[in-house]
Amino acid sequence: MALRITHRLENSPFRWALPVAVLGLVVLGWDLVVRLNDLPPYILPGPLRVLDTLVADRTVLLGSLMVTLRTTLVALVLAAVGGGALALVFASARIVEFSLFPIAIILQVTPLIAIAPLMLIYLSTDTAVLTCAWIVAFFPILSNTTLGLNSVDANLRDLFRLSGAGRLQTLRLLQLPTALPYFLGGLRIAGGLALVGAVVGEIAAGSAGQGSGLAFRIVESGYRLNIPRMFAALLLISLAGILIYAALSLLSWLLLRRWHESALGTGN
Repeated sequence: MALRITHRLENSPFRWALPVAVLGLVVLGWDLVVRLNDLPPYILPGPLRVLDTLVADRTVLLGSLMVTLRTTLVALVLAAVGGGALALVFASARIVEFSLFPIAIILQVTPLIAIAPLMLIYLSTDTAVLTCAWIVAFFPILSNTTLGLNSVDANLRDLFRLSGAGRLQTLRLLQLPTALPYFLGGLRIAGGLALVGAVVGEIAAGSAGQGSGLAFRIVESGYRLNIPRMFAALLLISLAGILIYAALSLLSWLLLRRWHESALGTGN
C-alpha cells in the first residue's frame, strides 16, 4: 500500500506541490517572526522587503547574476571536458590513474576558502574565481566517469573480446554507454558545486574590494548594512542553483529516458 502511494506521488503533480508548500510555510514563518518581533530591516528584513529590494536593485543584481552564471557555466564546461578526458586516460592506463588520482583528491579535500586568497595573489580576479569554481566541479565528474568506465560487465567485455572488437570499438560501444549515466550524475553534482566555488571565489575577491558577481554584492551589502540587498542576492543565488540542477536533470533525462533504468518511467 505504501509503495503504491509513493509511486503515485512520484508520477503526479502533487510531487512538486509538496516542496512548494513547505517553502511557502517557511516564508510565512519568516514573515511572522519579523512582524511579531518588529525587527528592523538591518537585522532581518521581511520577505516583502526583500522582493521590493530585488525589484528596485534589479539592474545591479541581474548584472551580477550574469557574471556569476557565466563563471559557473564556463567552469562546468571545462570540468566536464577535462574530467571526462582524464577519466578516459585513467580507464586506458591504470598507472596514470594511480599516479594522478591522489592529486585530484588533494584538490578536492583542500578547503577552497583557504586557497582562494592565494589564487587572487597569483591570478587575475576573473581567472582566480573561475579556477575556484573549476576545482570543486572537476572531481565529481572525474570520479564518477572513472567509476562508470571501470564498471563494465565482465561478461560483456569478454563477449566483445571474443567477437574481435578492437579497443576503440569496445570503448565506443560498451564503455562509453556504461559510463554515461555516471558522467551525468557527476555533472549534476558538479553544477551545484561550480556555483558554490564561484561564490566562494567572489567572496574572497569581494573581501579584497574586487569583483562584480552576486557574492561580491553580498560582501558589499554587508559592509554597508544593506541587509535587504544581501538577502535579495542570496535569493538569486538559490534560484540560480535550482535552475542549474533542473537543467542538468532535464539533460540527463533526455539522454537516458529511452534505455536506462534511472530514467525509464520518470517522464510518465
